[in-house]
Amino acid sequence: MQKFIDAVRLALASIWAGKLRSFMTVLGNIVAVTSIIAVVSLIRGMNSYVSDAILTDVGAGTFKVERQGPTTSEEEEERQRNNPRITLVELNTLTKAGETIESVMAQAYNGAPVVYRDEQLDSVQIRGVSKEYLEFSGYDPELGRLPSRFEVESSRPVCFLGYGTADRLFKGATPIDRSIQVKGVHFRVIGVNEEKGTLFGNSQDEFIVIPLGAFQKLFGSRRSLELTVKPRDPMQIERTMDEARVALRSLRKLGPKEPDNFGMYTSDTIMNIFRAFTAGAFSVLIGVVGLSLVVGGVVIMNIMLMVVSERTREIGLRKALGARKRDIVWQILTESTTLSVAGGLVGTLLGFVAALLVSQFTFLPARVELWAVALGIGMTAVVGLFFGLYPAIRAASLDPIEALRRE
Repeated sequence: MQKFIDAVRLALASIWAGKLRSFMTVLGNIVAVTSIIAVVSLIRGMNSYVSDAILTDVGAGTFKVERQGPTTSEEEEERQRNNPRITLVELNTLTKAGETIESVMAQAYNGAPVVYRDEQLDSVQIRGVSKEYLEFSGYDPELGRLPSRFEVESSRPVCFLGYGTADRLFKGATPIDRSIQVKGVHFRVIGVNEEKGTLFGNSQDEFIVIPLGAFQKLFGSRRSLELTVKPRDPMQIERTMDEARVALRSLRKLGPKEPDNFGMYTSDTIMNIFRAFTAGAFSVLIGVVGLSLVVGGVVIMNIMLMVVSERTREIGLRKALGARKRDIVWQILTESTTLSVAGGLVGTLLGFVAALLVSQFTFLPARVELWAVALGIGMTAVVGLFFGLYPAIRAASLDPIEALRRE
């Protein structure tokens, strides 16, 4: 153990003595480890961020039925473009489809101008919801209340505001029981949602919820709906999706060999697509990092060969005093590994700083992973060992008499 400590101390002294040369030697390692730490931190943070966002949008234990589902190719997108609209007929069909379905909610979206006295917002997302929306999570009133089932069913002119919309319209004044105009039609404000913040740089607090019937009077009934289905047992979501698919295919009279002309997906479906994308990006990163490490390793090998040449007399003297070949090999390998790992440590620090700076000044989150640190430092240690082996063997093979003669 003492020999190892002495060898590391000697290696660190050598690195410090030639700071610029050492920095240039391990620059490839620094770039490689900085890249892998920064990108892994951002990818892991994005996975967590997107997962929370998708769960908020789709809902845990539920699935969506839309005119078009998630697509991964232009051909699939083109095929789905001609799918028929989702209407209240599909809502009623799924509500009666089977015993495994607990509830089905319909909603639709559209932008419209909103006015309160002298304040006007040019385009706010208007959400029309069916009476079942109360059985699904997603809204938490900070002021007032949500529209009741009766108000939604009877298409009363009431509305529930997002925090940002209420703040911009009323400038801090109490919005409850005030009347606003949506596309020229008056709606009474009965509640304001709690603040949610931003998602991918876009505010989640700019919306107005109104009854679906009132929405269809404003924008027409030919707009396709989005259905959210809640199974009675979240553990049997696949069975529930199968029942819903059979009911919709039967409604639309699709043959056994005809593909679905509607989209159906869970939060896991979208998350798997996103993870496949990030996995591809990570694979490309590994290739770039591998190339950087190989280049860095070759530079380390060349520098260590130069070090062996510069210290030929020292190595000859050590061998003349009784040092064995394995002692010389151990010394050179320790120095090359210490040099390589030093680059890995600097790269790790810079990677964290880069990830935190990106997280600080953009909407992209960063999530530090200990395994990424271990991977980065471990790879640089392997590079130091592998590319330091040839210089170490060459040093150990020196003839002590010839080495001592060397000037």
